[in-house]
Formats: sequence, structure tokens, C-alpha cells
Amino acid sequence: MARDLKTKELKNTRLATNYGGWMYCDCCNENIGYLCYSTYDRINFEYLCNCGSRGSIFIDFLDSRDGSVSERELVTIKNRLCCPETDDPLITILDKKLSSYQLQITCKSCGTIYHKEK
Repeated sequence: MARDLKTKELKNTRLATNYGGWMYCDCCNENIGYLCYSTYDRINFEYLCNCGSRGSIFIDFLDSRDGSVSERELVTIKNRLCCPETDDPLITILDKKLSSYQLQITCKSCGTIYHKEK
């Protein structure tokens, strides 16, 4: 089911679909990961690509809810970062393509906010 976007801000980044799918650096066209479009509620992702480009993704929806911040880390299941509460896959980040990144992502199922950085 399609969701109504509230905010979609992409900087030096493109997505394969409207609010998810494969993520690409616009400057070098490298695939930097995969955003699981049906399982997240809000994402704020800032990165420094190996090509030197700084990019970002900020997306939330009209029905996004305020979540609670977790001290728990995302778990890795088959190369995807997943919610440790529900095991829902949220995002895949291709670490080898990025010099650094900061991620804040909210699980749609449980409303928990997770942070990760490199």
C-alpha cells in the first residue's frame, strides 16, 4: 500500500523508487545500499561517499509517528540491518562504498528509533 510522503529531501542521492529500493550516490553512480520501503517509518541518513561526495536522505510520511529512542543496536540478518524487536529488515548499507555515515531510522512496526554510525 502506498504511503503519503510528508518530507522527502535527497542530497546527492537517488532512490530506485519513490521512497525506497536501491540507493545511489549521484556523483559517482555507485550503489550505496538498499532502503526497505515498506518497513521504515522515518529515515535520516547522512554519508560521505568514497568519491568524496556528501549525500543525505530524509524521508517521513504524513502518518509517521513519534517513536521512542532505543539504546539497542540494529541486528544484521542476511546483510540487512533489522529491528531487534521485530526482525523487520530496514536498510542495507554497503559500508565499503562509504567513508562514514550517520543513520537514524524508525521501525514502522514497533515505532522504535535506532541510531548507527561509522
